[in-house]
Amino acid sequence: MATDAHRPAWKTLVAFGIIYFVWGSTFLAIRVGVREVPPFLFAAMRFSIAGLVLCLWTVARKERLPRGREWASAFALATLIFVLDYGLLFWSEQRVPSGIAAVMLALIPVFMALSEIILLRTQKLTVRLAVALLIGIAGVAVLMSRSLSLGGSPIDRAGAVALIIASMTWSIASALTRKLPLPSSKAMSSGVQMLLGGIMLALVAGVLGEFRNFHPGNVSRGVWFALLYLIVAGSIVGFTAYLWLIHHESPTKVGTYAYVNPVVAVLVGYFLGGEALGTRTIVGTLFVLVSVVVITTTQAKKVVATVPQEKKADVVEA
Repeated sequence: MATDAHRPAWKTLVAFGIIYFVWGSTFLAIRVGVREVPPFLFAAMRFSIAGLVLCLWTVARKERLPRGREWASAFALATLIFVLDYGLLFWSEQRVPSGIAAVMLALIPVFMALSEIILLRTQKLTVRLAVALLIGIAGVAVLMSRSLSLGGSPIDRAGAVALIIASMTWSIASALTRKLPLPSSKAMSSGVQMLLGGIMLALVAGVLGEFRNFHPGNVSRGVWFALLYLIVAGSIVGFTAYLWLIHHESPTKVGTYAYVNPVVAVLVGYFLGGEALGTRTIVGTLFVLVSVVVITTTQAKKVVATVPQEKKADVVEA
């Protein structure tokens, strides 16, 4: 992390404002778009264009393209992040309000913690973590339950399942990112993944017959504006601000966008998208956010490998 005592404070405030409010508002822009454009095609349009722009920008800066196994890694991550995570997000927003979609995706740290505890066995299950996980599960139950009398309709089950799978695939991708060989340049790595993801989303759209149902002349100006907003503000400007922050601020501070984005998305959906904001939404959102805050602020207790007595000096924490 760069430490520049003379860095203007306004730059930091603007960068945080972008990742907080621009990223939080992209969920409504997605919902606006998928009302008129098939979801996988709409996602393909966003990420193929934004990815191409980022790739051209990084090449212009003389940053090297991926080599050998790095292409395979980029392809795998693009499949998980863009085809599965974002593809399912765009699809689900045909059925689920944008604010609730953002809240469901805030479960990513929950699934990351579960994978480290159950599958990777790199973290111990503490009482604090267990309570946080139960609170997160309770939040999802509140949003989905048809038996609780909290007012408002429960969210669509198919949409909810798609968002849960999307959160899982992002969690898997996050774990793999630490292990797979990738270009040293984060901008190049992300741009290539975004471009590959956009191309694969277009192929999925073709297989699903979405091109047959797409007629550009019938698309309203509002949807084209939403697409432009997602490409320029959401992907290019937002990603640039994020990259700048991770080089100038602590990861803990930058990671606070995970708490703020769902709140922004719920409020933007309510005030600008006409989405409902009842007791069910408020309680479910609070449960999920409390779970995420506790999990992400809990110091991980690593599982220490057990080895014979004479090899104790070689013990390394996982």
